[in-house]
Amino acid sequence: MERLNEPFLTSDLPGIGGRIRSVPEDFQVEERPLYLPCGEGEHLYITITKRGLSTPDLVRRLSSILGIKAQAIGVAGLKDARAVTTQMISLQSVSPEQVAGLSLDHTILNVTILGRHRNRLRTGHHAGNRFRLTIREVAGHAKDTVPAVLERLARRGIPNYFGPQRQGKDGANYQTGAALLHDARRREKMNRNQRIWYLNTYQSFLFNRILASRIDQIDRLFIGDWAMKQDNGACFQVDDAEKEQPRADRFEISPTGILFGSRVSWAGGEPGAIEEAVITETGATKDSLISAAKACGFRGERRALRVPLTELDWSLNGNVVTLSFGLPPGAYATSVLRELMKTPSIHSSS
Repeated sequence: MERLNEPFLTSDLPGIGGRIRSVPEDFQVEERPLYLPCGEGEHLYITITKRGLSTPDLVRRLSSILGIKAQAIGVAGLKDARAVTTQMISLQSVSPEQVAGLSLDHTILNVTILGRHRNRLRTGHHAGNRFRLTIREVAGHAKDTVPAVLERLARRGIPNYFGPQRQGKDGANYQTGAALLHDARRREKMNRNQRIWYLNTYQSFLFNRILASRIDQIDRLFIGDWAMKQDNGACFQVDDAEKEQPRADRFEISPTGILFGSRVSWAGGEPGAIEEAVITETGATKDSLISAAKACGFRGERRALRVPLTELDWSLNGNVVTLSFGLPPGAYATSVLRELMKTPSIHSSS
């Protein structure tokens, strides 16, 4: 699934091109904690700044150095290797003295002890990420194009596509996920994490197609939509679109697309027709997806079609653009870069 085939919100504006990740420092990510440790418990919370090291590789290294199982190490999100990233980690049954003994090098740049907490840090337990990105060798029209693109993204929202890395190098992970839905024997040969991963790639593939079908209306509500509240993620069905639209204009709520499952609600009206059309195009039906999801044991959820672009700042120095912004959990910096650059093979972690 080539990400460039998915339509842009800013398709009428030219791409600035350029290069990212010339060096890891060109892609900096700071994870925002959802909470801080309470001061007591068996889990020691720390923050680590690392360079050129993925989160799974960091977990393996900490497991080896500290002599604990990988399952005793908790993280809130996965961070890319080709970057400089800061994230919170929880360590079960590890002392501050052990952490203080960690040696810093060219990959682990800084370690800060935060304190103890009762619970392990779990996936999604962060408030979002702050990005600082450098794009080199951009086109000469960048001085005019960058503010135009960013203004539209800030006003209407960033298309909330899933990143292309979910689909693997050949872009076909979703095909495995689709096959697993109807092949119990194949599912049984996989461990639970593998099975859920591939099924999630199929969910994300279908969601991206639903979003692509509504790209020009990602900030518009219709009767039958399930709208998501920005402040707490709660959803409600829209029965008076004209009444609710001002809330969408203020980015208090946003339309959503389905991540299918056994319990999640499908949209009605025109949005529901779009969701069903996308499913039909893939050779599936609502009933087949629901029954398969029941067999596989996942409920599904709704995902916003757009996310806000916050704390935005940018500058242009010669042919180099420096860009900083905040995104909520689960959103991809790719989604901003692709609207600006409009070049293939833009990969990014959330």
